[in-house]
Amino acid sequence: MLKTLSIAVLSLAIMPALSMASDPGTLKQGEKLYKSSCVACHSTGAANAPKLGNKKAWEPIIARGMDEMMTVATEGRGAMPARGGTKADDAALRAAVEYMLSRVK
Repeated sequence: MLKTLSIAVLSLAIMPALSMASDPGTLKQGEKLYKSSCVACHSTGAANAPKLGNKKAWEPIIARGMDEMMTVATEGRGAMPARGGTKADDAALRAAVEYMLSRVK
């Protein structure tokens, strides 16, 4: 029962983010930034970065909401530098976050 409830809550938490990312152009822009910068850590899990597509790793992050995810993306956390070490603007960073969220399985 608790697992079912957790999945339902996770679904509700991620739905707004995914609905905003439904624009193929946004996901394409996010994928481009992911592949040029984010992939270094988010494909391997380096420095405890949640790996792309790893639902278990992303669940607690998604539960904190998009605002918190964007704060981490813009300001950095742990080994992740602000803006992922890029000069990407907020819209591009959000697109990259939305792209990564769209790949959570």
